[in-house]
Amino acid sequence: MSEITLNAPRMFDLTGRVALVTGAGSGIGQRIAMGLAQCGADVALLDRRTDEGLSVTAEFIARAGRRSIKIAADVTSGSALNEAVSQTEKELGDLTLAVNAAGIANANPAEDMEESQFQTMMDINLKGVFLSCQAEARAMLKHGKGSIVNIASMSGVIVNRGLNQCHYNASKAGVIHMSKSMAMEWVTRGIRVNTISPGYTATPMNTRPEMVHQTKLFEEQTPMQRMATVDEMVGPAVFLLSDAATFVTGVDLLVDGGFCCW
Repeated sequence: MSEITLNAPRMFDLTGRVALVTGAGSGIGQRIAMGLAQCGADVALLDRRTDEGLSVTAEFIARAGRRSIKIAADVTSGSALNEAVSQTEKELGDLTLAVNAAGIANANPAEDMEESQFQTMMDINLKGVFLSCQAEARAMLKHGKGSIVNIASMSGVIVNRGLNQCHYNASKAGVIHMSKSMAMEWVTRGIRVNTISPGYTATPMNTRPEMVHQTKLFEEQTPMQRMATVDEMVGPAVFLLSDAATFVTGVDLLVDGGFCCW
């Protein structure tokens, strides 16, 4: 047993660390980026556009007393992601934390789905996560340490009743298993890779007025009888990135209100 101090451990403190968050302009990615700053990290904010969403994230981080930079990049471009990592390290310091939350969701019956719809889903949700991890890990391997969290979905574990989204489900299942595979490739080289699989979450996409009926069904189907808030994804992300999880890698953490128990 290592020596235990009498002072409370600061295992969740991210002070002095640099993080890159993709999809930081809205929803889960935005709230996690804010949460990392609340725990002391400086954060590079990446999204397809540096519009109002990223500005809101950056303004929050500034009020929290931390630094951020805004980066417009497409996660389907490896060169753009490599440049984003280089910019992050040049302006903020050594990159050792990353959260890959950029993704899309839509639905269509499998027999009617155009090939382009399927391919776009895979390009963004699966290839985009791969390229993000690749760019981030190249930097982290040089530093000999790092932690990556990829945002998957409970839809990568179960099939959602009433939703015709085989392409989305497949992309998220791919993220989970790909993350486990990368975790094992880098397990002796200082990098941990884990996934968070949210259940139904009250993001802007799920709370649009035209989604009222669907939202009610989401709540009824969840054992806790409600959707998650984006705030409830911060704690799991901070845990997996922090020193509290130094022996945790290759794990898919379900944050689903008990959905996958039934």
